[in-house]
Amino acid sequence: MERYSGTLKSLNSRPLPQWYDDAKFGIFIHWGLFSIPAFAPRLGSISDAFKKDYDRAVAMTPYTEWYANAIKVPGTPSAAFHAETYGGRSYGDFREAFTEGLKSWDPESWADAFANAGAKYVVLVTKHHDGFCLWPSGVANRHERNWTTERDIVGELARAVRARGLRFGVYYSGGVDWTFNREPLRTFADFVGSTPGGDYPAYALAQARELIERYEPSVLWNDISWPTGFDDMLRLFADYYNAVPEGVVNDRWVHAKLSSKLLRLKPARRLLDFFARRYIAKHPEAVEGVLPQEIPHSDFRTPEYRRFPTVQAKKWEATRGMSHSFGFNRDDKEEDYQAADTLLADFIDGVAKGGNLLLNVGPRGDDATIPEPQLARLKAFGDWLRLNGAAVYGTRPGGAPGEEASAVTADGLPVRFTRGPGVVNIIVLGRPAGQVLRIPGLALNGPARLLADGCPVDMHREGGDAVLSFRRPLTGDFGPAIAVATGDGPAAG
Repeated sequence: MERYSGTLKSLNSRPLPQWYDDAKFGIFIHWGLFSIPAFAPRLGSISDAFKKDYDRAVAMTPYTEWYANAIKVPGTPSAAFHAETYGGRSYGDFREAFTEGLKSWDPESWADAFANAGAKYVVLVTKHHDGFCLWPSGVANRHERNWTTERDIVGELARAVRARGLRFGVYYSGGVDWTFNREPLRTFADFVGSTPGGDYPAYALAQARELIERYEPSVLWNDISWPTGFDDMLRLFADYYNAVPEGVVNDRWVHAKLSSKLLRLKPARRLLDFFARRYIAKHPEAVEGVLPQEIPHSDFRTPEYRRFPTVQAKKWEATRGMSHSFGFNRDDKEEDYQAADTLLADFIDGVAKGGNLLLNVGPRGDDATIPEPQLARLKAFGDWLRLNGAAVYGTRPGGAPGEEASAVTADGLPVRFTRGPGVVNIIVLGRPAGQVLRIPGLALNGPARLLADGCPVDMHREGGDAVLSFRRPLTGDFGPAIAVATGDGPAAG
């Protein structure tokens, strides 16, 4: 087994572990003290908050997990809600209610729901920006006493999902911790300049190493940035890979450097805000979701509430909540959740372009249950993947990097393509009916079958179109997948 050293040459020589490229579908879990108030303003998406109210955007996002900061900004909906609902109680007072809710937590039922949804890995938020840890950490937080759970949530969930054959990963908010930096954050520059210094880098590094040693996570998912210097970060990566040979790290590890330290100064932040406001005003269409900057070493990229338009050369993982928030929002109604068909279509589109999907669930805090609208969407994923999983698991993009890997049926339904051994999969992003499917311009022909039931499909060409004739009418189910044998290897079974 190869041992890695803390150099870019060594780390970048490491191939992406195949399990991660094959997995395609993972579950993200945002759950913590913020799940008790479960409140955020309703301005739309996170991008909308920066377009509509830049000067308070960080306190106006739809992310309920940012509640601890939002209530510190006077005049925000969160501050008003907190005063009306909880009076003078502090954010730390939610610990009692969260601990009480833990009494009814059943990690086994969660693991069943994730496995039945067809997920292949689970990533738990172990510490979000509020700094509260979901494991009994032995690394003391000198700024907030006993800021951990007594119950080992991380360990219990890891055992439950692994018992069902799923991989387990951990999220850690390395770049932001509001127990070390209590300044209210309003603007983009406030946020990116809020990474604590002082004793925080050593604290974050010690906790990351503790998570690796205790739980051996298959995914090490850091958020925002990383507070140590470059060399310490690379040594952490090397030690992680050596301890967990099939582990992967994401791309949100922008290490501490002079520019990030300068952003701790208000004049530097105000200058960045000036340019950020101008950019958003001139290019509002470009401000959609979050795309972290590229860094010297990572295993995969993590666009948030956005996708790539073409096949990517580097592995990537789209991440999003089912509504506009990751954490549970008490005000979300059925109409606030993205439709299951839309979530599935985005998932299939991402797979066809080399991506995974890390789909978030936001459990309640008071009873530790996953809300029914979220369970319904997990079930929709499971139902589709049980019939069509061969078209996504273990496949590779249907086109080369830079290509769209897409087409459109004669009826106007989008089509995506994936490749497996000896097979090209055609997946229709819609609900076709009838017995004939025509795809203009598709230069593909060969023995074909409908994955849902294995029924043969007659495929032939008429002019420049590929025409697929089914033995029975399609029923209008979402996303039928057709496997076409290509003769270049064994066809997937």
